[in-house]
Amino acid sequence: MPDIKLPDGSIRSFEQPVTIAEVAASIGAGLARAALAGKVDGVVVDTSHLIERDADLAIITDKDGEGLDVIRHSTAHLLAYAVKELFPDAQVTIGPVIDNGFYYDFAYKRPFTPEDLVAIEKRMAELAKRDIPVVREVWARDDAVSFFLGMGEKYKAELIGAIPADQQVSLYREGDFIDLCRGPHVPTTAKLKVFKLMKVAGAYWRGDHRNEQLQRIYGTAWAKKEDLDAYLHMLEEAEKRDHRRLGKQYDLFHMQDEAPGLVFWHPKGWAIWQEIEGYMRAVYRNNGYQEVRCPQILDKTLWEKSGHWEHYKDNMFTTSSENRDYAVKPMNCPGHIQVFNADLRSYRELPLRYGEFGSCHRNEPTGALHGLMRVRGFVQDDGHIFCTEDQIESEVTAFNALVQKVYADFGFNDVAVKLALRPESRVGSDEVWDKAEDALRQGLRASGLEWTELPGEGAFYGPKIEFHIKDAIGRSWQCGTMQVDFSMPGRLGAEYVGADDTRKVPVMLHRAILGSLERFIGILIENFAGALPLWLAPVQVMVLNISEKQADYAADVAQKLHIAGFRAESDLRNEKITYKIREHSLNRLPYQLVVGDKEKADGLVAVRTRGGQDLGQMSLEDLIKRLQNEVVARSSTA
Repeated sequence: MPDIKLPDGSIRSFEQPVTIAEVAASIGAGLARAALAGKVDGVVVDTSHLIERDADLAIITDKDGEGLDVIRHSTAHLLAYAVKELFPDAQVTIGPVIDNGFYYDFAYKRPFTPEDLVAIEKRMAELAKRDIPVVREVWARDDAVSFFLGMGEKYKAELIGAIPADQQVSLYREGDFIDLCRGPHVPTTAKLKVFKLMKVAGAYWRGDHRNEQLQRIYGTAWAKKEDLDAYLHMLEEAEKRDHRRLGKQYDLFHMQDEAPGLVFWHPKGWAIWQEIEGYMRAVYRNNGYQEVRCPQILDKTLWEKSGHWEHYKDNMFTTSSENRDYAVKPMNCPGHIQVFNADLRSYRELPLRYGEFGSCHRNEPTGALHGLMRVRGFVQDDGHIFCTEDQIESEVTAFNALVQKVYADFGFNDVAVKLALRPESRVGSDEVWDKAEDALRQGLRASGLEWTELPGEGAFYGPKIEFHIKDAIGRSWQCGTMQVDFSMPGRLGAEYVGADDTRKVPVMLHRAILGSLERFIGILIENFAGALPLWLAPVQVMVLNISEKQADYAADVAQKLHIAGFRAESDLRNEKITYKIREHSLNRLPYQLVVGDKEKADGLVAVRTRGGQDLGQMSLEDLIKRLQNEVVARSSTA
């Protein structure tokens, strides 16, 4: 009979097979009430799961991350239950957990309205209060297909029909509602107390635009009401900070239908871009990278050799000329290998580091496009390191330290590290992948970093370290990557002469710190709510004259600041000074300089900061020193 080892190391022995719920009850009534699921030998299962042999067990409650996932998944099913009660003709499809919530896709004869959402959420609350048991059932595949077809649920029947015939399927029943699901689920609907439906959007069946369009209801669910309130507050803040709105407000960029997913940069937005590109170019230079430039369009055969055509062709723009097929590059890596291959390399040249601000294009679905955050044309701070296997750890370690420094310069100090492992669709043997994944783990250990692992999330050519930065309102953004690639160099004929005079294939490390510059600028705009730090602000200083008599002096001050390397402008309009100060304050400029007769006579400027602080009068020389120090420190203006 089973001996069950708990997380504290204690062992509980039972005389017969026992459910997780029974184990929880044996520990204490409070834990029994709190139990949402269990983790048996690392696998999350229902509390009704029967343990028949010795096992490691952790009882999952709403205090655990897995517990929150169980709540959200169960709430998605509660949503489907409520929809079927209110709209019996609606067909259910799928309802997965996503970041901060869940969604469920439905087929229905008319669009769901905001009033429908209110009614559905009310019915969900009623069903939750009824404390309905959630029960797992195991069915034969063909029986389940027949059952759902008989109910008129063709989408659910199609999903089950794709399961091999010899496999059983799990269904979950709560009251009159039954749904296909692997689980696990909460034991009863009463565990679902804190949720909110957010919006309705369109979605194609199985994500294919050639299929019929469904309706996707998004929702969020939490363990505690205060967590929900905090999340809704964050969303409210996010709306205020939306980079698309701020981009228009501050005249940074725009997008239009004639160029979907592509950016029209305005002068002020391009000033931000240039500052960031210049900063990253210095990072390249100071860390041993040589900058290169490669073609935008390459022959299809090269993409076939690299593996992109097999694994990535649906995301690539293609063209043809004179009976040859070409693809617009979605990545810079094959081009960099061509630069490497242009000469016979020696082991003495390694590591060889190339960097490029290369324009890439990817054929993203229209529905996935989102301002600067998801585009079809973008530029990466892209780099590739050609090295030996023995050099991987030192290169990865050095890169990890560099990433942290760069993010700190941009004001991001909360950085999470994740390791994305081999996907189903990939090139290279399992042995090669084992070696690549272990190499990244060793580099992370050498850097003293903690990380979480993401099975199946790696690129088709290699695993990758991901760096996720947290912004001012708590959102996480994946930006930097470091990838070990043992496959692509060999596929494209890259070789170097080793110390033993034999030809060897280099290891290729793919790395980026900011990722897409477009997306990173969008993140910056939202993080700072448009109030970018001095070194990034498109207009750093605005000079304001009080009357016409100081116009020449104001223009001269702006020119001297410009010569000193600052983005300075003058506002010489014949408007009241209070009006001009208020207007530029709304534009959140770092500094405003006011000049009147006294300032002109004494060769001074009156200085005001973005935060409204009056620094009084100072000489232009002292101001320039202050600005220079602030830029060097990369700090935000008070």
